[in-house]
Amino acid sequence: MIHPLLRQPTYRLIDQSSLGAAFQAEQSFATDDTLCASTKHQGAVLRAWVHLNTVVLGIQDARLPHLRDGIRLLHEHGYRPVVRNSGGLAVVLDEDVLNLSLILPENDGIQIDSGYEAMTSLIQNMFKDVTDKIVPGEIVGSYCPGSFDLSIDGKKFAGISQRRVRGGVAVQIYLSVRKSGSARAALIRDFYDRAIQGEATRFTYPAIIPETMASLEDLLHIPLTVEDVLRRAYDVLGETSRLVPATLDTDEQATLIVQLDRMWQRNEPIRDIEHQLLEE
Repeated sequence: MIHPLLRQPTYRLIDQSSLGAAFQAEQSFATDDTLCASTKHQGAVLRAWVHLNTVVLGIQDARLPHLRDGIRLLHEHGYRPVVRNSGGLAVVLDEDVLNLSLILPENDGIQIDSGYEAMTSLIQNMFKDVTDKIVPGEIVGSYCPGSFDLSIDGKKFAGISQRRVRGGVAVQIYLSVRKSGSARAALIRDFYDRAIQGEATRFTYPAIIPETMASLEDLLHIPLTVEDVLRRAYDVLGETSRLVPATLDTDEQATLIVQLDRMWQRNEPIRDIEHQLLEE
């Protein structure tokens, strides 16, 4: 059964999954805020996005006692850090991680759990032909753990977050489609080890066990690509809603400039650290 929130009259489809290295994560978070502000008048959106070799940090991650050393480690592995404007902790993005943003108008009010449940329903329906084992629930030992981690047989392949801005709700999910989910987890484990160095912290960061995470391809035992998974999302939403390929309109593009400036400002401390590391 598909969740009622997914039954929108129309979805604008914004596919940013193949824009390459020039498309940076700051642009994605600014875009979702822009679409939240316009969805009340423009209708629901499904946005797909992929970023190459990026580690998205949460607000608490930006307060780690040895953040500079942690960022140095990420650079050593070829990853770029970005601090997001939504909740959660560090996650890994690369060419085999598909992110989906389900952006819905909050006309009648959407409870926080309802947003998570709608995204869970979408993913479960996307793969109902191959498994009925996708379940929500925190996977201890994973990175960015939460009540709506998605897993199969106890191994996490996805995490969900939410962002609410001016009448709209963006429910965001990352899906580890291919390659090693445990290798991604090992990177974040090593990042925390380097950025904490055994010091006491007010916030409790996860003790990551890489084996708790895997990719969909490994868990389902079928070949998958980002394009395959996105097509499955379109097929599910197309059963109950009209799908319209779209781009940001003129007003949204103007709003995006403002939102992007906010993201650049949020990430100025991170860029300062990176510049210092380059000068060493």
